[in-house]
Amino acid sequence: MIKPKTEEEIALLRENALIVSKTLGEVGKAVAPGVTTAELCKLADTCIRDHGAIPSFLGFEGFPAAICASVNDVVVHGFPSDYVLQEGDIVTTDIGTLYKGYNGDSAYTFPVGEVDAKTQKLLDVTKASLYKGIEAAVAGARVGDIGYAVQSYVESFGFSVVRELEGHGIGREMHENPGVPNYGRRGHGPRLMDGMVICIEPMVNAGGRGVYLDKNQWAVHTADRSNSAHFELTVVVRKGHAEQLSTFDFIEKDGKIKF
Repeated sequence: MIKPKTEEEIALLRENALIVSKTLGEVGKAVAPGVTTAELCKLADTCIRDHGAIPSFLGFEGFPAAICASVNDVVVHGFPSDYVLQEGDIVTTDIGTLYKGYNGDSAYTFPVGEVDAKTQKLLDVTKASLYKGIEAAVAGARVGDIGYAVQSYVESFGFSVVRELEGHGIGREMHENPGVPNYGRRGHGPRLMDGMVICIEPMVNAGGRGVYLDKNQWAVHTADRSNSAHFELTVVVRKGHAEQLSTFDFIEKDGKIKF
């Protein structure tokens, strides 16, 4: 049973979304050649706790870190490590919070220094496809309408949508129904209701859509080792529009990152 959230629940989810958004903004300021992904994790952990929340990823089903830090061909669930970011890399930081009994979740793929034209296009298209999905997240539509909006946009540029991973509902649990795939057919899937809160998160590969699971049983890599990008926002389904709870404004408002 998929139940819409009350306005009181949405207010608590909004508080979490704001903490996640601010934390992503702090991480974005630190992304640079010579920085390790473990340093990004430590920064995010501190920021989350300074806001009175806890990092919900830490210990989740055994995950060993406060954030996911996925570099280049890692689609999702990369472990922060002593890897030193290099000029031209991309790194996806996926962050979750638990605050006042509710969850927050958002992700952003950062360029490290200057990236090549194809990589920049991958970032541009993936982020734009997220907003295409958000535009489709209106009361009365179906989950397949979101997936179709993302998939059709991404594939028009020759990129590929990962199908083994998807967005999700969010609330007291980090992952709730419905699942929100980034591909689909219009008019299919669960119906979207006013007040439903979902995370839309396109995961897009520069090459083919195939992926494989790392031997650590967490990190998901592209099968052809092409780069992958991932952007995620939390939204409330409303009549005629979707209301964003998380935002990239803390990353982009200073003008350092432009799309």
